[in-house]
Amino acid sequence: MLGSVTSLPSPVRPSMILSAVLLAAHAFLATDAVAAPASNPQSSQQAASAQDVNPVIQWNRILLGIVRTPNAQPATVHSTRSFAIMHAAMYDAVNDIDRKHTAYRIRLADASPSASKDAAASSAAHDVLSALYPGFKSVFDAGLAQSLAPIPNGQDKSDGVRIGATVASRMLELRADDGADAQPIPYVFGNAPGDYQSTPPNFPPQPQFTHWSHVKPFTLPRADQFRPKSPPALSSEKYTDDFNEVKSLGIANSTTATADQALVGRFWNGAIQNYWNEIAQTASAAHELSTAQSARLFALLNLAFADSVIAFYDAKYAYNFWRPVTAIRSAGTDGNPETPADPNWLPESGKTAPDPSYPGAHAAISEAAAEVLASFLEADHFEFAVTSEVLPGVQRSFMSFSAASEEATLSRIFAGQHFRFDLAAGHRLGRDVADFVVDNFLTDRVGEEN
Repeated sequence: MLGSVTSLPSPVRPSMILSAVLLAAHAFLATDAVAAPASNPQSSQQAASAQDVNPVIQWNRILLGIVRTPNAQPATVHSTRSFAIMHAAMYDAVNDIDRKHTAYRIRLADASPSASKDAAASSAAHDVLSALYPGFKSVFDAGLAQSLAPIPNGQDKSDGVRIGATVASRMLELRADDGADAQPIPYVFGNAPGDYQSTPPNFPPQPQFTHWSHVKPFTLPRADQFRPKSPPALSSEKYTDDFNEVKSLGIANSTTATADQALVGRFWNGAIQNYWNEIAQTASAAHELSTAQSARLFALLNLAFADSVIAFYDAKYAYNFWRPVTAIRSAGTDGNPETPADPNWLPESGKTAPDPSYPGAHAAISEAAAEVLASFLEADHFEFAVTSEVLPGVQRSFMSFSAASEEATLSRIFAGQHFRFDLAAGHRLGRDVADFVVDNFLTDRVGEEN
């Protein structure tokens, strides 16, 4: 079932310009209406304004503001890497003090159990982001100063800052040679039926992130651990059905898609991991998670995102499958009489994402998110609203994480971006990665000594 929609005249969300990032830093301790408990989302958002801002949520917001700032994110480095490094460092720093779960990578033997967890979390986030985005260091410095201001001066505060800084430094060292700084691999477009080709109307000269499958995963033993099986043959019934579905529903100004389906296709047509980080902010605030709990949730979430991206780029460039716009315009070459061509077809979203179609990225990220959130919170049911990254002021509301995941996944058909089989493969991939992360990382320290 598709979510309900609301248009907001004055949305409160991070801007895509630098001034908003500066504003977020200077208002670091200000409260914000971010939570929406199940009973009454709007009233609970107002109630949340009386609560202190969780430092994990606040630094997640600051990083979202950075990656939404034009040209702030390096074009050849996927933003999920930054979120994973930051949240892994925040988690290990806080967990070195809390010691209730296994470390992700860094365990400090001398961490004081009375050290400030908030100071450790903010210090770790500040140092990671200052290294990854040095041009924004003044923003991070302001955020750190304001985040530390309400913490009483003393040894516990100093210890927290030191723990955060130490963990951040070591985490950055661990990722220093992970392959993210490599240059993209030059790509040669195919010309046979089914081959990925540059897509109209803009015809990008090269696809994106051709090197990303070679980046060292954060949790997976290897990028192809959960690689899906091949896409269906062009002559198959599955291909035929899914071809005709996206051809009908995903075309610009479709006469068969409902108005809501067309809206859904546009609503989710942004960086999908950003939507889910904001959903996690809402869930964390609504459940009144502590700093330690939030640090663990956001680390699990963003580790799963980072490895899902590495994994789906492995599969995308293993199969090099054409996008719907190419398939539909060139259908006369596919040898399938039940897939009629339309040489002028364009997707509802206008342009097509510049990488191969199979598997679907939105499906992988969304299913990974829903799996992590439902597992951590021990419930899929949660009433919340999320605001579009690309349609300012437009919200959609959901009754569960899985419902939002399903809509975000199906949106790629309505946007004309993907075949349904792309989405099914992405869904399985995201679920497999999330389950692996949750089962094997940041687990309870059962039987261990503190």
